[in-house]
Amino acid sequence: MKRMIFILISGLLLLSLADCTIKLDLNDNKVNDTSILSVMKKHFGKVDNKDVWLYTLTNPSGIIVKITNYGGIITSIICPDKNGKPGDIVLGYDSLKDYLANNPYFGAIVGRYANRIAAGKFTLNGKAYTLAVNNGKNSLHGGLKGLDKVVWQASEFTDSTKTGLVLSYLSKDGEEGYPGNLKVKVTYTLTENDELITVIEAESDKATPVNLCNHTYFNLAEADTNILGHILTLVADRYTAVNDELIPTGVLPSVTGTAMDFNTSETIGERMDLVKGGYDHNYVLRKKAGNLSVAAQLYDPKTGRQVEIFTTQPGLQFYSGNFLDGTIRGKKGKVYKKHYGLCLETQHFPDSPNQSSFPNTILNPGQKFKETTIYRFSTLK
Repeated sequence: MKRMIFILISGLLLLSLADCTIKLDLNDNKVNDTSILSVMKKHFGKVDNKDVWLYTLTNPSGIIVKITNYGGIITSIICPDKNGKPGDIVLGYDSLKDYLANNPYFGAIVGRYANRIAAGKFTLNGKAYTLAVNNGKNSLHGGLKGLDKVVWQASEFTDSTKTGLVLSYLSKDGEEGYPGNLKVKVTYTLTENDELITVIEAESDKATPVNLCNHTYFNLAEADTNILGHILTLVADRYTAVNDELIPTGVLPSVTGTAMDFNTSETIGERMDLVKGGYDHNYVLRKKAGNLSVAAQLYDPKTGRQVEIFTTQPGLQFYSGNFLDGTIRGKKGKVYKKHYGLCLETQHFPDSPNQSSFPNTILNPGQKFKETTIYRFSTLK
């Protein structure tokens, strides 16, 4: 199924996905009744003798986002379908115990370096660094105990147009092999305009590689079936080719005329058999560096649910849930089989510390890492 998709922003500006730089005004259409935007907090358990909390954000449309300060995990996003029936569109667990036992990064903030670093090694300013390896011989998503496995400090907020949560964590010098004391702050904001805004910031006292992102698994059909019937659009002309260990080769092939091309909306499962192992590739977004731009759109014809993604990040990892194998029983006892979830991880490119041609990921003292991603939820009849 092929569709040209148009996006209405703040009721004023009509853009196609090909025209991908946008400006958002989150102050439009203010409401006076603050009771319809709320944040609630309940105890979720303890980790390392630290309290873990579950925060529930709600907006006027009935969109509910649940987040825990363990790993910065988005545990739930509840959205109505085309008939107004609410349903949870992300994979996860009902209890902290399950997240601690076996979590393939469901909903978490991953880093210090999201995605893979080859052989768990890099050289910076003439010094060689060795990282914790946890993906064969490579380092993945920050190592054995990345940001997804720590308890963050948290504070909630609400005003007339938005509600949200601020998380902060100090990753100490040498943690998982990375240099520098890295201060990280994540702000999750749910707006009255049905947007979940994620802003990730970081500062370091030593030069260090930084690549931070959220790792939510989406299934707009509430994990009642796989995601192969979802329709995806990606604003990207190239992707980072990888070897058998999913490490970039340095080559950026064109997607044109291949099963990797989602510039025109395509059903995910239609050409997957042409991609070895399924989709697990970083797409080079067609955008100006640092601009908040359209990156992707995901639509489920069965439920009518749609998620549009905007980001300042240069890349997006599309992962089609190839390693889900039916051994995980998630929320409400649902079994997560192969392709029962997908990730659209806005990020920098994998293995960038070892790839000089990729966008720079080194954060120096005095600099600030700041990246924004917006998820806009809607339904189509």
